[in-house]
Amino acid sequence: MAFEFELPDVGEGVAEGELVEWHVAVGDHVAEDEVLADVETDKSIVDLPSPVTGTIAELHAEVGDVVPVGDVVVTIDTDAEVNGDADETTVDAETEREGEDAGGEDSGETPASGGRVFAPPHVRRLARELGVDVTSVAGSGPGGRVTEQDVRAAASTGGSDDDDVASAVSKVDESDSPESVASTASDDTEPKAAVSKVSDDGDATEPESAVSNVSDDSKRSAVRKASDTGEQRPAAADREKTLAVPATRKLAEEEGVEMDAVPTEKTQDGHAFVEPEDIRTYAEAQQATQQQEATAVSETATAGEATTEAVTGEAAVADGEVTREPYSGIRRSIGQHMEESVYTAPHATHHDTAVIDELVATRAELKPRAQQRGVSLTYLPFVMKAVVAALKEFPVLNTTLDEDNEEVVYRHFYNIGVATATEAGLMVPVVDAVDGKSLVEIAAETADLTERARERDLAREEMQGGTFSITNFGAIGGEYATPIINYPETAILGLGSIEQRPVVSDGEVVAAHTLPLSLSIDHRVIDGAEAAGFVNTVIEYLENPTLLLLE
Repeated sequence: MAFEFELPDVGEGVAEGELVEWHVAVGDHVAEDEVLADVETDKSIVDLPSPVTGTIAELHAEVGDVVPVGDVVVTIDTDAEVNGDADETTVDAETEREGEDAGGEDSGETPASGGRVFAPPHVRRLARELGVDVTSVAGSGPGGRVTEQDVRAAASTGGSDDDDVASAVSKVDESDSPESVASTASDDTEPKAAVSKVSDDGDATEPESAVSNVSDDSKRSAVRKASDTGEQRPAAADREKTLAVPATRKLAEEEGVEMDAVPTEKTQDGHAFVEPEDIRTYAEAQQATQQQEATAVSETATAGEATTEAVTGEAAVADGEVTREPYSGIRRSIGQHMEESVYTAPHATHHDTAVIDELVATRAELKPRAQQRGVSLTYLPFVMKAVVAALKEFPVLNTTLDEDNEEVVYRHFYNIGVATATEAGLMVPVVDAVDGKSLVEIAAETADLTERARERDLAREEMQGGTFSITNFGAIGGEYATPIINYPETAILGLGSIEQRPVVSDGEVVAAHTLPLSLSIDHRVIDGAEAAGFVNTVIEYLENPTLLLLE
């Protein structure tokens, strides 16, 4: 019997999802709860598990398609029996690398390891490229999640003994794949969580950037431009089917490029896969050829040559002045949320500075003990505990405004959102019930959430339910700012960089560690006096950290 699987509601308020990657192909046998595809919503990338056991009969969407909730995405034949010989002719190379055994025959059964494997999409993709069965890899990440290091370790220890794995590895051009560039970059090129304000060596005078600069080499696309390398225009391809995301197809239309003619070595589900850089490279090569032809025709006089060179130069400058990238997915969702906040809640910002020499000393004393428990203790848990103490004294900052019923809703629980810089944009995972957790527990949970936010491995509910947010813009060296409220919350606290600055003590100017604070409030609900009182209370706890023992 054919079962038509409709795209389910993958999160509250989500009406559609973009198909990022298929993990199956027509003819594959799948078990119930086996991941069929990765789907990107406006918040995160989620797995699409199979609701039944059977054989894939038809895929109704291509990579890059935006599928409304309720539309059929795949048809699964629940009555068909798996035939090993038939599978050999229908399973594509990518499925072979993750589903076949050394003899090349599909077992048609779920992996021996059984249950659901927890691994983010980019880790699953890396496993397929390296020919590693991700279901057989023991995860070392939080909650048993499989990490890139786990996959690479599995590939290095077991890959040489398997001909299929060796073949799969040989097909990957490590020097050109974006994943390879990302994985071989140094630690400094990895985006840092907004909470990691101070380096692990305890040097509080050197703020650590929330997002480190990436070297030019790692930014470079796997597809090299002909203009950069001096190569001649690539020969046009001749394909019947080409995969590309909607934004890439739109770019091809704007550039007047035929999608099936664009050369590419990348594949997806057995078909050529074209990215925006491929389109631009091919379009530039075509333009260069046309300009060369125009120049040859105009070379009848010196004046004509000069005119042609001038026109060619202007065109080259104009072409290099701008680049475009899609405004979609999580980036668009973040922008819309920011716009809603700014145009709905009138923002007012209160600035002040805490002198935190005692906090610096306390953290330095406690940090080794936390490390013995496997936890890196930053300043953020201290700030979160101080914020909760201040919220209890000024509960109006732990509210939302119910505009429909014209009521201010006071929350008597304390879920603190932590703004985290990721490659996809700013995400705000939420640490629940901060008032009932120790500093070490808060530090461990915050580190886990922010790391998984950078890996796009957060569940939607882990970014919901916040009552108050903290953003650490000082991690890149700033002092004061006007943070945008995480609407519908009514306040957000911004942290500047912890540095030694001149302060007046007993009539003398001395150097002291200070922490600049910027509190933005929804002025419809919170008055300036309440904002000032809240910040003063936070400062009191940070300047006297032993008071946190009472919380």
